[in-house]
Amino acid sequence: MAQAVKRLFPGVRVAIGPAIEDGFYYDFDKPEPFTPEDLARIEQVMREIVQAKHAFERQEMDRADAIRFFRERGEPYKVEILEGLEAPRVSLYRQGEFIDLCRGPHVRSTGEIAAFKLLSSSGAYWRGDERNPMLQRIYGTAWLTQEDLDKHLWRLEEAKKRDHRKLGRELDLFDFYDVAPGAPFWLPNGMILVRELERFAREHLDVRGYTEISTPMLVNKKLWEQSGHWEHYADNMFKVEVEDEIFSLKPMNCPESTYVYRRALRSYRDLPMRLSEMGRCHRNERSGTLTGLIRVRQFTQDDAHIYCRPDQLQDEIHQLLDLVREWYKTFALQPSYKLATRPAKKLGTEAQWDAAEAALHDALRANGLVYELDAGGGAFYGPKIDIHVEDALGRSWQIATIQVDLTMLPEQFQLEYIDSDGQPKRPVVIHRAIYGSYERFIGLITEHFAGAFPTWLAPVQARVLPISEKHASWARAVHERLRAARVRAELDDRNEKLGYRIRDAQLRKVPYMLVVGEREAQNGTVSLRHRTGEDLGALPLDRVLADLAREIGSRASSLTAGR
Repeated sequence: MAQAVKRLFPGVRVAIGPAIEDGFYYDFDKPEPFTPEDLARIEQVMREIVQAKHAFERQEMDRADAIRFFRERGEPYKVEILEGLEAPRVSLYRQGEFIDLCRGPHVRSTGEIAAFKLLSSSGAYWRGDERNPMLQRIYGTAWLTQEDLDKHLWRLEEAKKRDHRKLGRELDLFDFYDVAPGAPFWLPNGMILVRELERFAREHLDVRGYTEISTPMLVNKKLWEQSGHWEHYADNMFKVEVEDEIFSLKPMNCPESTYVYRRALRSYRDLPMRLSEMGRCHRNERSGTLTGLIRVRQFTQDDAHIYCRPDQLQDEIHQLLDLVREWYKTFALQPSYKLATRPAKKLGTEAQWDAAEAALHDALRANGLVYELDAGGGAFYGPKIDIHVEDALGRSWQIATIQVDLTMLPEQFQLEYIDSDGQPKRPVVIHRAIYGSYERFIGLITEHFAGAFPTWLAPVQARVLPISEKHASWARAVHERLRAARVRAELDDRNEKLGYRIRDAQLRKVPYMLVVGEREAQNGTVSLRHRTGEDLGALPLDRVLADLAREIGSRASSLTAGR
């Protein structure tokens, strides 16, 4: 692609062009944005380059020589990349008249590139920093066969329809405004999602022995200095000066939970102590990285910190894995697991790491779970299990992490319990979040369900539609019965045709429509329709109310009322 761009726009300077999941991009320094017509021309030249079957030729060069080479060619971004490298030698690849800095490897020639498509262009700051020049980024994708490419393009089109930012506006879930970049304004429909997810979480945690706490959002920097976050994370915190002291909005909840643990002398009999928190956090993410609900500056975590004895670790991990599996099943999400083990630089003894890793291995096996091993991918203070879920389009999202903390909180905050031998011991701390954050999880499930949430989650669960004004009295009675049964119901008695109102309810993803006319009013029935368009016919209102209560109460993921 870069070769084609340089042919068509010789004055353009090239920056960086990595492979990414399902495709690639390249950044170019060009004063004007690329137009759709430009992309079509570039793609045509790319096809000509493929037909020419240029061989990819690898060339190695001393780094100093490469710097001179690209400086002479007027490519300052390549020079900057090379100046930041420590390697004495670097590799370049040539195809035809084009040469670029690249580690490789490549296919043998351009002729082996079978199916590709340029997708879009957008602005992107050099190195993702808004203080740097704005470049023009072109995204593309390449596949082994045209059939594979066509399937991928279908998934991309479907993903556009499901984009949570688009659906968030259409369904009145949330919005963003310039006065608060990276912080969603939750609208009434969106707050229903938040509250239902909170209720779901609390119900699951209450029966598993968690106690809920709430800790301050604005905290003195002394806490972050003690935890070690200030040294490494201060630039990502929002800070404020109060009475000559520096405070920050918390970027995570972990250190504050230790104050709750330490407020009393703990015995080995008190453990495990499971502290949950719906903690609102703030992180000073760069404006160029903010993406809807997926990457924000303000978010709420379904956080928990479990303080336990080393001999309790495996059982706690086992219970957490069971909770994760049950939790995600409700949302029709299939989790996958990755166990990350000790890195080269770490704190704690080998014996501590051996025991912790064994506990995680054994808990995964005891749950009958297949998992991937990420050797060396753990944090410096303990191993972890990263949990991904696959959505309806087959896309993988990392949501949850179960992180074992052998040393960071226990050592930094001198956490202790009195063991059975009367001696003080350090507890192990497990950090975990299952939603990850409410914002990110709502973004995920909005796209997963394409906005058609299960009835228990749907902001509006039923809509009553009188055929005409003559039937308004029975429609109001049906609406009142639904509301009395705690069904989130609306009455749509607008002076519009019934077909229009049915279509509007479907566009708003309302699970059920209860149509009432003369016959329904006389018989005490409703004509039940699903948002899918299925017409289930006339049913007794009491039957519909019972079915809805059962479906909502069980948090069913599919529409079952009236069947």
